[in-house]
Amino acid sequence: MSDQQRNVPGTAGFALGLVGLVAAFFPAAGLVAWPLVAVGLGLGLLGLVRVHRGQAGDKAVTIAGVALSALGLAVGVAWVLLFGQASTEAENALDDLREQGDKSSVLVYEVTGDALTATISHAASATVEQEVAALPWAKEFTVMGEFGGATLDVTTGADGGTVTCRVTVDGVERRTATASGPHAVARCSD
Repeated sequence: MSDQQRNVPGTAGFALGLVGLVAAFFPAAGLVAWPLVAVGLGLGLLGLVRVHRGQAGDKAVTIAGVALSALGLAVGVAWVLLFGQASTEAENALDDLREQGDKSSVLVYEVTGDALTATISHAASATVEQEVAALPWAKEFTVMGEFGGATLDVTTGADGGTVTCRVTVDGVERRTATASGPHAVARCSD
């Protein structure tokens, strides 16, 4: 084949487009893929112009080079869009977490009933157990961030009776329970 019939730009565009397309499928290699497919596309188009003018042959290889380069470019753009979307979603999730972390809630434990004695065990950050001689009983906490895991257990004494426990967060009842009899346990865990 004569020098005039060889299509060096078209063949180079094919080679760069093929390597760039393969590299484009690997996110870490994307920095290499972008320039390869861009140069491959440019050389492929230059090769097509040469074929159209009758200055070179290898039309099929040149068209394949343009197609591979364009496909590699499309894969690279898809990765950019995918990572952009993931980055936006991660940023929004972090903003939501920051907002929740700055939010305070009022946690209220309440115990009512006719039991003469009761043992109350509650936990917001650390477990506290105490005996009370008279009901009703209440304890209020201010907690930071999204709150879950409130624990309030009430056990009647040997004399029995009825106890009711209640847990509210920001005025909304989360849990209530009632128990009756000697050593009966009412559990209110959120």
